[in-house]
Amino acid sequence: MARLSFEKKRVPGPVAHPAAVPVRVYGAGGASVGGVAVVAAPGEEIQQAVLDHLQRLAISLGAPIRATVQDDRAGCVVPLEVSADGSSRVTGKAVRVAAPEAPEFLHAPRGVFGPAPVMERTGSGAAGPAPVAEVSAPRVPATVEDVPAAVEDAPAAAAGVPAALLGVPAPVVDAPQPLTAAPAPAPKAPAAIAWPTEPAPATTATPTPPRGFDAVAEEVLGDGPVTETVEGAELLTEPMTRINEAVRAGRIEDAAKLVERTVGEASAVLGAGHAEVLHLRELAAYIAYLAGEPVRACRLSLDLARLRRTARDADAAYGNVQSASTAWRAVRDPEEGLRLGRDLIDLWSDLAAEPGPAADDPRPLESARARMLRLTDRASQASRAGEHGAA
Repeated sequence: MARLSFEKKRVPGPVAHPAAVPVRVYGAGGASVGGVAVVAAPGEEIQQAVLDHLQRLAISLGAPIRATVQDDRAGCVVPLEVSADGSSRVTGKAVRVAAPEAPEFLHAPRGVFGPAPVMERTGSGAAGPAPVAEVSAPRVPATVEDVPAAVEDAPAAAAGVPAALLGVPAPVVDAPQPLTAAPAPAPKAPAAIAWPTEPAPATTATPTPPRGFDAVAEEVLGDGPVTETVEGAELLTEPMTRINEAVRAGRIEDAAKLVERTVGEASAVLGAGHAEVLHLRELAAYIAYLAGEPVRACRLSLDLARLRRTARDADAAYGNVQSASTAWRAVRDPEEGLRLGRDLIDLWSDLAAEPGPAADDPRPLESARARMLRLTDRASQASRAGEHGAA
């Protein structure tokens, strides 16, 4: 019996891109995506945090998502398109923009503080205490040339008068001049940031069919049949329809309970290795990812990829590997990410060494290996920080 997989059930067609999502990168650790704050994890680059957020949006839509990324540090805007598998491409040229004005609370004060206080002579020849000046800026001692003549003529100390009340000249400064904002720095070249700056060359190749969570999302959001076998239609049409409706309505917790129960019932009737059961387990991994359980979603997808590879179904196995990769990129704990990453890359490397789509598309595997290096650095930093705290 032919094995069923989400990517085999949908005929690739044109997908309407959603409106471009505005992205603003304020600094090394902060950004906003569509008005939602995004903060980089310790040791993580803000660019990667933004791309991960856009990837999750693409998965939820079931289609690549476009974004206009304005990086305040480099003074440029880069149009990007991010797919659910984590890959990204430039859709136009980077445009330089003027450095944005700093928020109001960062501006230097611009008003005039007023004249400096002057000591007044009292009848006994002693000067009274200097009035308190309501000036927020620190006062600095004046030079001898700045002391007013009225204070220079102060009489000598009188007997019985405390030294604190004698006419000792108080520090006086010239009235400060209005402060002006520093000129805005010239925008840096876009090449100084990690965003790509050149659009990908146009291609006339056949569009890549949706794989991984992309394919699952298309089925969940589509209106096609949810099964392909006769026995699957009789047993699973009603529960799978309810699961899809729950996902579309955003009731992820309900969908997770339904799919778990349905997988158990289908396995008991059809067998754990039946095509429809594997199909359901792909849906379960996708729902786990939507529920914020990327570790579980990654492990479920890796198990399915191993089963597909054993059955010599390279296309389906690669789709499950891409699902595992998507979930793995959402794992924030570096130690857990390293453990899952080793299993993922070992299996992915085996697939890439065999004929099939994994061998034809080596770039995602290279990207995963690069992320392993970043995770290693983050894990090392976290370990050193823990040792320093314990000390």
